[in-house]
Amino acid sequence: MRLFVTGAAGFIGSNYVRNRMAKHPGDHVVAFDLLTYAGNRPNLADIEDQITFVQGDIGDTDTVETLLREHRIDTVVNFAAESHNSLAVIDPARFFRTNVLGTQGLCEAARRAGVARFHHVSTCEVYGDLALDDPDAIFTEDSPYRPRTPYNASKAGGDHVVRCYHETWDLPITITNCANNFGPYQFPEKVLPLFTALAMDDQPLPVYESSDNRREWIHALDHADAIDLILDRGVVGETYHVGTGVELSVKQITALVLDELDKPASLIKIVADRPGHDRRYLLDWSKIRRELGWEPQIDPIAGIQETIRWYAQNRAWWEPLRERAPVVEGSGSWSSEAPRGPAPSGPTLVETGPDVRRGPAASQDSD
Repeated sequence: MRLFVTGAAGFIGSNYVRNRMAKHPGDHVVAFDLLTYAGNRPNLADIEDQITFVQGDIGDTDTVETLLREHRIDTVVNFAAESHNSLAVIDPARFFRTNVLGTQGLCEAARRAGVARFHHVSTCEVYGDLALDDPDAIFTEDSPYRPRTPYNASKAGGDHVVRCYHETWDLPITITNCANNFGPYQFPEKVLPLFTALAMDDQPLPVYESSDNRREWIHALDHADAIDLILDRGVVGETYHVGTGVELSVKQITALVLDELDKPASLIKIVADRPGHDRRYLLDWSKIRRELGWEPQIDPIAGIQETIRWYAQNRAWWEPLRERAPVVEGSGSWSSEAPRGPAPSGPTLVETGPDVRRGPAASQDSD
């Protein structure tokens, strides 16, 4: 297979490329990433001699089309997305530029080049949220889209773009909506690496007031395997949910981090919720199990514990990235205007250079 993987230097994208090359060493893979703050080329260092890396923007349709033709690409896998919910509250425009307009540019390039498959990676968050007190509530592939935040809405918009390219121009697409991903190489703005890094330095862990809000968790490598199975056996035009059924609250994730690192609960600092904070996501993934035979292989709780240990053992990987983070949780104001000074809770927007303003950050996972 000849693949063009976007967002390939980010968290899920780099795990996907590494997993793909381990299982299909004969593939030709173009790893494409704009290298915004969350894109990190060293994530691919151990396999860079096996792939072709290109820095670029998915919204640059002409350049992408040229690359697809030059490398005779037959399959596009799109991980490229702005994904940090807190940042989306402060700077929503960048999310719509990348997740909607960027996705459209990528679809157009794929249409012109005549690729055989376009796989788009989406999220459970496009459906809105579920009540905490309704154990029977679940999202299916037929659930209506009801996004509640700028990130969720931008991903929903991108999904609609992909579907319209299939319905209007017969672009051979598949889509996955996935649960919250965890694993190594996740940018340390997301809850698991962030809390691990803070706890290692005995710094406060900013836990939202709604600490009972729950997420469904899946290892990035299980997600990668699901995508490969869909590329191999999935039906063009179909959407597949990828999940585990294992739900953990923010409170439980925090406890796992503190227990694994032998740190006290006194490090927990309760901060105000962000606007539009979703309560719960849970996916019905029976379709991919029934039709394609996929099952997750990594127990989420054991996998999270192993992931915490990975971050603890790889400080040299994540510490240089902390300075790139455009949002500092637990300080500042929930405002799209420029920060005017510290406030008791909420994030601070930190400018880290022109690359922060647009382009794909390759993760769409835990908030």
